[in-house]
Amino acid sequence: MHLLIWRESMEAVYQSAESILRYVVEFSTLLLELFGICILVFTAIKSFIYWLKKDESIRLGLAQGIALALEFKLGGEVLRTVVVRDWAELGILGAIITLRAALTFLIHWEIKNEKKALEPKI
Repeated sequence: MHLLIWRESMEAVYQSAESILRYVVEFSTLLLELFGICILVFTAIKSFIYWLKKDESIRLGLAQGIALALEFKLGGEVLRTVVVRDWAELGILGAIITLRAALTFLIHWEIKNEKKALEPKI
C-alpha cells in the first residue's frame, strides 16, 4: 500500500516538473524569437536609413543583422526540441532547423564576399 502511495506521489512530482519545464522552455523560446524579431526590425530600419544616405556598406550591415536574428531564431528552435513529444513533430522541427542553418550558412558566405568587395583595392 505504501509503495502505491509513494509511486503516485512520485508521478505527481514528475508531472509537475514536466509542466514547469514545458512552461520555461516555451517562454524562453518566445523570448529568443522576440529578440530575433527585434534585431531584424532594427537592422531593417537602420539599413533603410543607410540606403537613403547612399552608404556602400548597407548590404554588409543588413546581412550581419539578418545572420544575428537567424541565430536567435535558431536558438529558439533548438530549445523547442527539449519538449518535442513525437517523431512527426521532431521531423518538422528538424526540417526548420536545417533550413535556418542553411540560410545562416548562405548569409555568412554573403558577408564574407561583401567584406572582400568592400576592402580597399591595392
